[in-house]
Amino acid sequence: MDLGSDEARWYVIHTYSGHENKVKDNMESMVKNQDLGDMIFDVQVPMEDYVEEKEGVKKLKERKMFPSYVLVKMIMNDKSWYVVRNTRGVTGFVGPGSKPIPLSDEEVQNLGVSRVEKTMDTYAVGDRVKVLTGPFEDFIGTVEALDTEKQKIKVSISMFGRDTLVELDENQLVEA
Repeated sequence: MDLGSDEARWYVIHTYSGHENKVKDNMESMVKNQDLGDMIFDVQVPMEDYVEEKEGVKKLKERKMFPSYVLVKMIMNDKSWYVVRNTRGVTGFVGPGSKPIPLSDEEVQNLGVSRVEKTMDTYAVGDRVKVLTGPFEDFIGTVEALDTEKQKIKVSISMFGRDTLVELDENQLVEA
């Protein structure tokens, strides 16, 4: 990552309801197309897992932690402010008036940005892991592959005397 990212701070932007992922995609495209990777480093829609039970069947699902809000890690200057503020679907920065206020380190931790910024280097192929949630809860398996692009981990789990490959999120696992 660029050394300038050390100076970058997390900001909260408000979006039209239901446009969070579109805003994220639009902003990432603008950063790439306008070569702004040295001032806008990350755009995240914080998500959380929850278990939904329908007709006695539990399913692990994902939902937005803060509907209508997106987090942006950036170095604040006139150009980055303009790009973010003029991204389709953005209604403005969170802060008094038009002055964006960065999140404190404590707020970033409390918001779970570390959960959003998943690090796939926590696990390695061959590691023994235990599944925490979902249909394979409490199963022990072996990491077979890491898909950093999809942020998924493929785990081989023994079921009924047969190995089954399942794709899980990092936060569904713990070292066994």
